[in-house]
Amino acid sequence: MTVTLAAASESFGRDLDENYRTIARLVAEATAVGAHLLALPEAAIGGYLSSLGGHGDPSKPDSLPPAIRIDGPELARVMALAGDLVVVLGICEADGPVADPIRYNTAVALTKDGVLGVHRKVHQPLGESMSYSAGDSFAAFDSPVGRIGLMICYDKAFPEGARTLALDGAEIVVCVSAWPGARTAAATDLAEDRWTKRFRLYDQARALENQLVWVASNQAGTFGRLRFVGSASVIGPGGEVLAETGTGAGLAVASLDVAEELAAARRAMFALRDRRPDAYALDGVVAQEALVDA
Repeated sequence: MTVTLAAASESFGRDLDENYRTIARLVAEATAVGAHLLALPEAAIGGYLSSLGGHGDPSKPDSLPPAIRIDGPELARVMALAGDLVVVLGICEADGPVADPIRYNTAVALTKDGVLGVHRKVHQPLGESMSYSAGDSFAAFDSPVGRIGLMICYDKAFPEGARTLALDGAEIVVCVSAWPGARTAAATDLAEDRWTKRFRLYDQARALENQLVWVASNQAGTFGRLRFVGSASVIGPGGEVLAETGTGAGLAVASLDVAEELAAARRAMFALRDRRPDAYALDGVVAQEALVDA
C-alpha cells in the first residue's frame, strides 16, 4: 500500500488559538496533497521553552507552555481537526495531581477517533530537566499507515532508542522536534549551521542503520532565545532524503510503499539481521560510562 507522509516545519508559540489555526491550515495542506500522516513539531500546542542551558527562569508561568492532559479538551480539538489523517504532535503533558501535575515533554499520535500512541521524551538536553520529567521507554504501535514509533528531538541523538523501535517492529519512526541552531559561533546562513547539519545527519543515520522510514518535523522561526533550524524531511530506509523543507516553514511530502521499500532495503543489506548482541559487552559499557561520568 502506498502512503503519503507529510512533515511540517512551522512555528508554534504560546497562543493556543493561533496554534489551532496553524494546525487546521497544515491539515488542509496535507489533505490537499493526499497525505495519510501529518507530523507536526514538538510543542505544537503552547510552544517550547523560551531558552535552554540555564538562561531565564523556567519557574515563571510565561516561560513554560501550558500543561495539558492526554484526555483533555486540547487534544480533542486536534482530533476534531484531523479529518482522515494520522496526526503526530508534541505537547507539554500534565499527569498526576491537578494542583501540582508532573510535566512531560510528550509526542502523541492520534486520529479523529482517538489516541493511537504516546511517547514521553527520554533524553533531556541542556537543563530541560528543570521543566520536564523524563520518559523511560520506547515502544511501537499499530496505526492506519503501518507500525509506528515516536521520538522527540534529542532522542534522535541516541541510536538505542531508534533501534529499540525497529526491534519492536516499527516501520515508520516519527521524530518531532524543537531543534535550535547553535548557541555559540552560530552560522549567519542557518542552512550551514553546525546544529542544522547534525539534525539532518541524525535523521539519515537513524533511518539507514535501522532500515526504516523516518519522518522528521521541527519548529521553524524563533521563540525567546531560540532560533529553530526547520529542516523537516521524509527519509527512506536507505538513508535517502525523499523530501525536505529547508530551514523555512513548509511541508515535506513523499509517497512510498513502506513495506516494499523496507523489503528492498533489507534484501540488499542486513543491518538488523546481522546484529551480534552477544558481542556487545555490557560490563565494558558500564566501565566506559563510569569514565564518562567521572
